Amino acid sequence: MSERVYLDWNATTPLRPEARAAMAAAFDCAGNPSSVHAEGRAARYLVEQARERVAGLLGAEPRNLIFTSGGTEANALALSPQLAVGGDKGPRDRLLISAIEHPSVRAGGRFAGATIEDVPVLSSGVIDLAALQARLDVLRATATGVRPLVALMHANNETGVVQPVAEAAALVHAAGGLLHVDAVQSAGKIPCDIERLQADTVAISAHKLGGPKGAGALVKRSEAIHVGDPLFKGGGQERGSRGGTENVIGIAGFGAAAEAAGNALAPTALRMAALRDRLEAMLRDISPDAVIFGEGLERLPNTTMFAVPGIKAETALIALDLAGVAVSSGSACSSGKVAGSPVLAAMNVPAALAIGAVRVSLGPASTDRDVDVLISAWRNLVAGLSKGRREVAA
Repeated sequence: MSERVYLDWNATTPLRPEARAAMAAAFDCAGNPSSVHAEGRAARYLVEQARERVAGLLGAEPRNLIFTSGGTEANALALSPQLAVGGDKGPRDRLLISAIEHPSVRAGGRFAGATIEDVPVLSSGVIDLAALQARLDVLRATATGVRPLVALMHANNETGVVQPVAEAAALVHAAGGLLHVDAVQSAGKIPCDIERLQADTVAISAHKLGGPKGAGALVKRSEAIHVGDPLFKGGGQERGSRGGTENVIGIAGFGAAAEAAGNALAPTALRMAALRDRLEAMLRDISPDAVIFGEGLERLPNTTMFAVPGIKAETALIALDLAGVAVSSGSACSSGKVAGSPVLAAMNVPAALAIGAVRVSLGPASTDRDVDVLISAWRNLVAGLSKGRREVAA
């Protein structure tokens, strides 16, 4: 078999050379970062250097960054009724979640099920800001002291559609609420400045931007924001917000990957967008009836999610895999299953079309050849299905 083509970067990214080198160097650092001796201080230096690099990608203060095991833990850490600001320690008693959130957010963290509400999205896949405003108004008018926490992702992991986070933040803050943003897919691909977003907390993950699996971070916009009830209690690491010895090797790789992604952000985004647009044009030449979800909206520069009526995603994924091309049918967090997309369901996409949704996600190392191989495989798939239908009809 010829060299395989990997086009599932939204699921996980290959390790950047910078991250690999940083991790290799960290293997020789034997100390515990909480120890005061020279070996411990050397490990602490690696952790704090990475903290500065990752915080820099989001325009945040390093002291406001909490390292976690990944994006899922970062989301769970933020989604707590005990998330507080300054001296205001009263609990958050309502969680509003956009209907297109990642499963780790839709799980609701430590909020009771009865206190969790969905906020709908438009058919475009963009949050319905009018619906969000209406719900916030009702909470403010009918329940004295209701203090909402709202969760809205920066960019959708399936369609790539970028959400109006800053606009949502203004509504949430005016209602006395806090805004948590899952930026796992956007960080390292598009500008993700926490001040511009006006998010109170932001979750990111190393393996989505060229770092290792098993490292992530929750970033706070202000030191006044407190995680009042840590998921892991213990030795007081991460300023008391996350107990347990830090994953020095993974964190070092995370920091190197974040710095590399930030340094090449603009040119990489332009190149990936050009590749994506070329892919979509060639796809339309083969399948004129293809539906590209989020087309015409601001999307991640690397993401295309499409469906062709009459072609099931399971059939497409198997055929493309046999042709040496790795893509997906949506979120990779479904235990390897090819299942219907809750994101497309929230967008009111007809089920008959949604079952054919295929996601192609490019990366910094993707090439024109990768796109050509994918398109050739797709052409063969469509031709084979058409031939089979003609034979059945005959």
